[in-house]
Amino acid sequence: MIHRRNSFPALRAIALSVLVIPLGVSAQLAPAPTEKNWREANDAVGQFKRGHADILKWEKENAPAAQNQVEPAASLSLMSSEEAVRQAWRAHRELIKPMNRIGEANVDLLAKGRWVELDPTLQRRVDDLDELMEVAAQGRKAWLQAVAARQVLKQHRSAKDAAEAGNELGRRMVSVGNWSKLQQAQVQLAQSSAQMNVRRAQYAATQAEASLIRTLGLTGMHTAVALPDQLPDLPAQALSLQFLDGRATAIAAQLPRAEGMKNGANVRQARQAYLSSHVLAVSAREEVLKVREFITEETILHYNGMLKSVWDLLGEVSSQSQAVASAIEAQRDFWIAETDLQWVLQGGAPDSFVSLGGGSGEPVSAAGH
Repeated sequence: MIHRRNSFPALRAIALSVLVIPLGVSAQLAPAPTEKNWREANDAVGQFKRGHADILKWEKENAPAAQNQVEPAASLSLMSSEEAVRQAWRAHRELIKPMNRIGEANVDLLAKGRWVELDPTLQRRVDDLDELMEVAAQGRKAWLQAVAARQVLKQHRSAKDAAEAGNELGRRMVSVGNWSKLQQAQVQLAQSSAQMNVRRAQYAATQAEASLIRTLGLTGMHTAVALPDQLPDLPAQALSLQFLDGRATAIAAQLPRAEGMKNGANVRQARQAYLSSHVLAVSAREEVLKVREFITEETILHYNGMLKSVWDLLGEVSSQSQAVASAIEAQRDFWIAETDLQWVLQGGAPDSFVSLGGGSGEPVSAAGH
């Protein structure tokens, strides 16, 4: 399957804003200057291209290096879903027999998520193939959940850094009489909200990582996993209805009549989830994020021209952060739906299908068994 290398453009926009506006300055700022020094800098702020933003940016660049948040040392590396699938198989020694039956080439197709290239007649000829595919699907989906949760966490941490820097700026503005305490309370509230989002995202990432380790049968052996920075890119195009109908007909011919009828119902649900999730993920990336990126850039320009307040900028950074997180979740949902579809087109029967737009990627509707 061909993928287009294209990360979320909004991520680059936020990264740029971190460098040029006070909202993106790290929370680990140097100690605030004395009120006299800050007042002198405040009076001379017109000499700086971006006003207070350049002052805080200079402080960050000249402050001692802040200590990075300590993360657990990863004793397991899973940089692709294929590695996760193969690790999941290792926890099930009984699967060696069906793996030998289908051959190395077909095992590779399963591990790499290219199930639609498998010969449909394998379903009828190989015992325990269903279990081999089920373990692979579970491992792949657990990996997707863990990667997405960690990617969302990183996004919320960036937004928190921005909010904390905005609050620091507000505190200093109050100290020299340029802001009221009410104005500072607003940015302080934004900081608290950003911190809560990070805590939620951290919990979700921790749970997803634990679920991945448990799914791979590694509980007690590993406590942390090294994962890629982002999910695989979306395919340029979804599989066509003609192709999907052809595969559905081919697998139905290999199943007993009753199973074939149930599989037909599952195919319809899986196909709808797959096609809908692709549309939503592409729309989030190509439409929503591009519009949000434009709004953010314009807000920055208006802020630099003193036409927007720090509060306006904080609100926009928060909105863009949420849009990026939602786009990551939509991308995750597509890959989970794609996994279920390929599984169903090999005669599989997932317990449920992905919930679109639910935020957690958890299934909500039972598949027809």
